[in-house]
Amino acid sequence: MSANKSPAARLRRAWDRCQTLPFGSAIFSRLLGAMVPYTGTIRPRVLELRPGYARVELRDRRGVRNHLGSIHAIAIANLAEVTSGLAMTLALPAEARGIVTSFSIDYVKKARGTLTAECATGPVDASVQQAHHFVAVVRDDVGDEVARGTAAWLIGPTPRPETPREATAAATTAAR
Repeated sequence: MSANKSPAARLRRAWDRCQTLPFGSAIFSRLLGAMVPYTGTIRPRVLELRPGYARVELRDRRGVRNHLGSIHAIAIANLAEVTSGLAMTLALPAEARGIVTSFSIDYVKKARGTLTAECATGPVDASVQQAHHFVAVVRDDVGDEVARGTAAWLIGPTPRPETPREATAAATTAAR
């Protein structure tokens, strides 16, 4: 996979382009929602994005509330997961990939008002396939922690595509 086609390169390019526009963060956030439809249901707003770091906001609105009038637990988990994913994806080299293998979340207090999730990954070693754990902390509009989500990402090098000759040899061996 070329550097220009990697998920990190596409996200970084879209973020950089949108930042030159009025309402660029809102435009990028809409694009993100289109690229990741389930995440789009909570309408996250990406406030800050750079390699290894993401800060994402979720506005309190009827569509993300539960029957108790607070923000639904799964909407908070979705916010934490997308925040960790953005930070991790932009930290990856072009020749690497990652996928969530598990996710856990601790809810600290009832969530009301605008929530902001933040995740800082630091450098990511993608030279061998291995699990990495990233924490996204979710705070309310007064700065109190309401949740802490931990995403386990399996990260490693992107397998190189087989050449036609290798594919033929593999098919011949499999047919025997």
